[in-house]
Amino acid sequence: MARVSQAHLDARRRQILDGAARCFALNGFHATSMQDVLKEVDLSAGAVYRYFSGKDELIAAIVTEVLGGIREAFEEAARQTPPPPPDVLVGRVMTQVLGLGGEVKHGLTWDGKASFPRLMIQVWTETLRDGELSQVLRTGFVTVREAWVKVVEGYQEAGLMRADIPADHVARTMIAAAQGFAAQQALFGSAPVEVIQDGLRGLMSMEPPR
Repeated sequence: MARVSQAHLDARRRQILDGAARCFALNGFHATSMQDVLKEVDLSAGAVYRYFSGKDELIAAIVTEVLGGIREAFEEAARQTPPPPPDVLVGRVMTQVLGLGGEVKHGLTWDGKASFPRLMIQVWTETLRDGELSQVLRTGFVTVREAWVKVVEGYQEAGLMRADIPADHVARTMIAAAQGFAAQQALFGSAPVEVIQDGLRGLMSMEPPR
């Protein structure tokens, strides 16, 4: 029997994750069955269960992957001196990692649009009842926040941001802005990523009254 390559295994796992994400974004976790996922990815039950034991494991894998991609993007930015300004950095992450602004990561699409905003709302709702998923999300949030703190500290060390404000407070605020913008996409319709970039530039331009 021919040995299956790692590249083939990785591609198959990617196919399953992308299909599951589209199903969850469209119908929600509870309304989506494993049969729906099998139909979406056009694979047998055996092929899918080889990688994931069920919906809960699929959800956790998707959440872990997305948060990991966000963390890596911010960690890469933190290694630059100074890091890119917030408007550039947030725009880059939302475009490359979350699929907002036209570039869709890993095929997380629904009806031709990025499915991440819809999926994000589903995840938030599910964490209220699922303790294990809540812990996955909490752990991911901590790592993303730590990466953002490093970025903020880079701004402060370069003299681009006030050093008397805790870096963690700035990090939490920037994450909240990005999450809020993504939520608006899901609830009120899509908007170009330039909207949040322009908004951040406006806030960054404020000066004390003379």
